[in-house]
Amino acid sequence: MKTNIMKHTIIKTSLTILTSAALMFPMLSWGAQNCDKPINDFDGLYCLTKVYLEADKELNNSYTKLNKVLNSQQKTTLKRGQLAWMRDRNDQCSYHDEDGFYVNMDCATRITTKRVNFLNDRVRECNAGSCRASRLEE
Repeated sequence: MKTNIMKHTIIKTSLTILTSAALMFPMLSWGAQNCDKPINDFDGLYCLTKVYLEADKELNNSYTKLNKVLNSQQKTTLKRGQLAWMRDRNDQCSYHDEDGFYVNMDCATRITTKRVNFLNDRVRECNAGSCRASRLEE
């Protein structure tokens, strides 16, 4: 009899905890989705990361578009320029120390957006018939 009461209490307690957790999830995710007014640093980081990931997706799309209109020598030059740009972005927006690795997401987004604009300008130049290989390494 005592075992049945304990089982019933455990089941009832478990259901209460699960129900409470289910009701709390929307409240927890609200802070992360409300990027206009993040409620803490983690929500702010979540919002900055979402924006950075979108900028990075645009960067990849712009790089691919430009790569498609270049000859093999120009593609090599573009790749060299892109790798140099990535090193520069990393140097400007991140660092290591004994406590870990740090990335300034606002910096990374700003620099990535500038690079997207640069690549899109090169796409326009190449589509207009004035593709300058010297600019691809910038």
